[in-house]
Amino acid sequence: MTLDEIEAFCLSLPGASVVVQWGDDHVYKVGGKMFAVAGGRALGISFKASEMAFELLPETGVARPAPYLGRARWLQVTDPDALGDEALQSYLQQAHDLIVGRLPKKTRAALGRS
Repeated sequence: MTLDEIEAFCLSLPGASVVVQWGDDHVYKVGGKMFAVAGGRALGISFKASEMAFELLPETGVARPAPYLGRARWLQVTDPDALGDEALQSYLQQAHDLIVGRLPKKTRAALGRS
């Protein structure tokens, strides 16, 4: 997936927005919280991962713990094509869902989630 395709997908998720920060990184947020970072210094794409994905993807060599964010279970994929479009979209959806799940109840309700 290209950066434009990644951006289009991320912005299609409920309540998602993008901010360009830290130079030219595209930071995707929901409820003011990051769920993915792409382009610029991000070197590919980084995203919040489930416990299982955080353990399994580095073992395959496709991802590694993201610099500065690995302790919070973020992964960095330097070559998004190595995952394939469907898998990458699935991980981005999951990242979005993980962050939405931690938002205050009122914010989740505004996003149509309970």
